[in-house]
Amino acid sequence: MNKWLRRGLILAALVAVVALLRFTVLAPKPVSVETAAVERGTVESTVTNSKAGTVKTRRRARLSPELGGRVISLPHREGARVKTGDVLLRLDDSEQRAQLAKAKRDVAAAEAEQRRACLDAELAAREYERNRALAADEIIPENLRDQSQSAAASAAAACEAAAAQVESAGAAVDVLAAQLAKTVLRAPFDGVVADVTIEVGEWTTPSPPAVPVPPVIEMLDAQSIYVTAPMDEVDSAKIHLEQPVRVTLDPYPDQSFDGRVSLVDPYVLDVEAQNRTVGIEVELADAAFASTLLPGTSADVEVILSVHQDVLRIPTAALLQGNEVMMIEDGVLARRSVETGLRNWDWTEITSGLTAGDRVVTSLDRAEVKAGAEAVDASVAGEKEAGMAGAADATP
Repeated sequence: MNKWLRRGLILAALVAVVALLRFTVLAPKPVSVETAAVERGTVESTVTNSKAGTVKTRRRARLSPELGGRVISLPHREGARVKTGDVLLRLDDSEQRAQLAKAKRDVAAAEAEQRRACLDAELAAREYERNRALAADEIIPENLRDQSQSAAASAAAACEAAAAQVESAGAAVDVLAAQLAKTVLRAPFDGVVADVTIEVGEWTTPSPPAVPVPPVIEMLDAQSIYVTAPMDEVDSAKIHLEQPVRVTLDPYPDQSFDGRVSLVDPYVLDVEAQNRTVGIEVELADAAFASTLLPGTSADVEVILSVHQDVLRIPTAALLQGNEVMMIEDGVLARRSVETGLRNWDWTEITSGLTAGDRVVTSLDRAEVKAGAEAVDASVAGEKEAGMAGAADATP
């Protein structure tokens, strides 16, 4: 009996040790999770562009002179701000000026010829009047009267022809003046010189008919900057003019800029092997800032469809499929069903199922974070440690 009693006691001791180890040393550690408090705030319903948007300018001119010739002056270089009518480029105009000077002399000669012809016409008219009176008194034969009448008519016609020659010579002056003006390339609007692809001394040659002339100067209007973005066609019915937007730009990380929808394309772009999109245009609220942006900069547009203020919200990352969230209840992870309202990438509105101050798990991307697992809230512990550190720093 003593032998079996000793064995039983030893066995019981071993079982007790194993049980003790299981619930102490060998016990699984609680899962450490991050949580966020349910709070009141603003939640927006938004849609974003399906592909990168672009900063553009409404006026961007690629300019070339209409005539061929050698460049003799480039008063403005890249980055220069110019006014409407400022000279951007001059060609050698010596030939055009010489032709214009000759045409003006031709006008002077034509005017002199007109004066001579008209004087002859006046003389012939007076001669006819005298002969008509003499013929009426039968002093001279009628054939002399008729001859003087014909001479007067011929002289009058010569005067008219000389006047037409003056007009023709004047028109030639206008044509050559227009040709001379084409040797100067002027700014079509107030803006900035973006690019110059020719140098003084080089030649520019006009292209054949129906072939566009390669631009030698590019200008843009920095006061007409806007943003264009392609939106998914499924969102096209939700987007309307004047809706507020937020624009983010690659050169300005962690910043956003307010704007409004100024145009919604009246068609859906259908490109093979690409998602169908509808284009929108956005005007930035800060026009002065917009004028500093470089056309071609990448941009993302977030159209704000509706806004709910002062509502319960949780980080969208805390929402599980089926409108459920994970919470710590009595040290164990548990699922809870909720009802949601508006949502976006950052926040989701909670209409029922949670109250302000509840904490929901946000670190859901680990396999061990599942219902029934023991858990500890690392966020609360971290907040307590931060509070204690702050109190210690504040102690004199």
